Amino acid sequence: MPGGEDPKLASLEERLRAARRAEEERTHPSSSFGVPGPGEKTGQRVISTLVGYPLGGGIVGWLLDNYVFGTRPWIMLALLFLGFAGACFQVFKISRERPE
Repeated sequence: MPGGEDPKLASLEERLRAARRAEEERTHPSSSFGVPGPGEKTGQRVISTLVGYPLGGGIVGWLLDNYVFGTRPWIMLALLFLGFAGACFQVFKISRERPE
C-alpha cells in the first residue's frame, strides 16, 4: 500500500510485541526464581539461628569440657541448652519484626 502500512500487519506486530513482553516477564530469571522473597529470608534466618546457636554452644562446651575443666559432658550439655533457649528467644524476636 503506497499510502501507509496495512492495518492487519500493524495489529499483528503489536500482538507479537505484547506476546513477547508477556513471555519475557514469565520466563525472566529475576521474576521470583532465584531471588529470595521476604518470607524466604526470614525462614533462612530462623533455620540458621535454630541450628547455629545450639551447635556453637555445643562446640564451645565440648572444648571447655575436654581441654579446660575436664568435666565432660556437663558444660557442653549446659551450653547446648542455653544455645537452644537463646535460639528460641531470637526466633521470638524475629517473629515480632515487621516484614520488609
